[in-house]
Amino acid sequence: QVQLVESGGGLVQAGGSLRLSCAASGSISVINVMGWYRQAPGKQRELVAVITSGGSTDYADSVKGRFTISRDNAKNTVYLQMNSLKPEDTAVFYCNAVVAVVPYEYWGQGTQVTVSS
Repeated sequence: QVQLVESGGGLVQAGGSLRLSCAASGSISVINVMGWYRQAPGKQRELVAVITSGGSTDYADSVKGRFTISRDNAKNTVYLQMNSLKPEDTAVFYCNAVVAVVPYEYWGQGTQVTVSS
């Protein structure tokens, strides 16, 4: 079992910054990839950024150059630094962990990010 707890969401004005954190606990050793997804009202959940255990990263085109994903293995925590936020970034952000065993992935409870214009 892996537990994921997100924090850091909130309300920010356009152009501002937020940093999301996702603390993992439990069977940490089975985690291969961690990432952030988001779901805006009326839209499907979409990938924002991922980071592998080796530190490789990938981003959605819509956030490249503005968001940075990182991980602190000592703290079992993944971060998402979000700069130059836009109203269209408003969504519930979810932390995701891909693991090597059933059920193969876990999700956090989500944290709301609201960007006002």
